[in-house]
Amino acid sequence: MRLDRYFALRFLGTFAAVFSIFVLILGFVGIVDQLRIFSGTPATFAEVVALTALSLPEGLYGIMPLIMIIATIALFLALARSSEMVVTRAAGRGALRAMVPTLLVALAIGILAVAILNPIVAATSRQYEARGDALKGSSSVLTLGESGLWLRQGSDESQTVIRAEKATLNGTVLSGVTFITFSEARLPTRRISADRAELVEGAWQLDRAKSWPLVRGIIPEAQATTHETLSVPSTLTAEQIRHSFGTPSSIPIWDLPAFIDRLEQVGFSATRHQVWFQMELAQPVFLVSMVLIGATFTIRHQRGGRTGLMVLFAILLSFSISFLRNFAQVLGENSQIPIALAAWAPPLAAIGLSMGLLLHNEDG
Repeated sequence: MRLDRYFALRFLGTFAAVFSIFVLILGFVGIVDQLRIFSGTPATFAEVVALTALSLPEGLYGIMPLIMIIATIALFLALARSSEMVVTRAAGRGALRAMVPTLLVALAIGILAVAILNPIVAATSRQYEARGDALKGSSSVLTLGESGLWLRQGSDESQTVIRAEKATLNGTVLSGVTFITFSEARLPTRRISADRAELVEGAWQLDRAKSWPLVRGIIPEAQATTHETLSVPSTLTAEQIRHSFGTPSSIPIWDLPAFIDRLEQVGFSATRHQVWFQMELAQPVFLVSMVLIGATFTIRHQRGGRTGLMVLFAILLSFSISFLRNFAQVLGENSQIPIALAAWAPPLAAIGLSMGLLLHNEDG
C-alpha cells in the first residue's frame, strides 16, 4: 500500500510539473499569437493578455494526452535510472502491478478534466469569442433556446430579430417564423409572421405572411396586411448561420445532452455534437491508454543508447493513436461509422495494443 502511494504521488508530481511547463509555454506563445491576430484592432496589451488567459484552458485541454504521455515517460525513465523498478521487481511486485497506481491517477485526472475542466473550457472559450468578436466588430447571428431558433440580421438603419420553431439542416428554410424589425433608436417598427421562410440571395422569401406595423398612434391589427408571398431583405448567408453554432467544445458537457435535444427538435443535425459528447466520455480511457503506451517503452531497465529510441517509439505511437482518434471522429461526424465506435474504438485499441506489448516484454 505504501509503495502504491509512492508511485501515485510520484506520477502526480511529474504530471503537475509537466503541466506547469506547458502552461508557461502556451502562455507566452499565446500572447504573441493574440498580438498578431488583433494587431489591426484597438485592443490594448491588457486586453490581449486577458484574451490569452481565456484561450489558455482550451489549449491545455486539447493537449492533455500529450502532457500525459510526457509525464509517463519522464516518470518511468526516472524510476528506471534510479533502479527503483528493479528493486520493485526484486521485492516480488511485477511491472504491471506497479503500474496500477499510475493508471488510477491517470483515470482520476481524466475524470476531473472532463467533469471540471471541460465546463471551464466551454465558459472561457465563449468569453474569448465574445470579446474577440467585440474587438473585431462582429457577433454571432444565431442562438438556440428552449423556445426555438433565434437569428439576428441588420444594417446601419435597422435590426431584425427572427424566431423560428423549426429549421432545415442548413438553416435556410424556417417554419413557424416571426420577424420583428427595430429602428436605429431600438424601437420596434414592424412584426411579420409566416408559415415558412426560405433564405435566398439577399432576402427571405416568406409564404402566407401577415405584417403588422408597430408605429405609435395606430392600431397594429387595423393596419395589418396579409401576403401570399413576401420578400424581406437580408444580409445573412447560409454559411453565416452554420458557423454561428460554434464548436461543440463551447458547450459544457453537463449541458450537452439538453442542447442536442433542442438541436434535434428544431430540425438541425446533432451528429457532430453527439460524437463530441461520446469522445469526451471516452477521454479518461484515452488518457489511460497514453500512460500504457508510455510505460510500454520505458518501464524496462534502460541499457546503452536505446533510451532515445524507445522514447521516440512511444511518442510516434501516441501520435498515431491520436491521429486515428481524430480520423474516427471525422468519420463519425459524417455518419460513416457508428458514433460509439468512433469515440471508444481508438482508446480501447490503444489499451489492447499496449497491454499486448507489455505482456510480451514482461512474460515473453
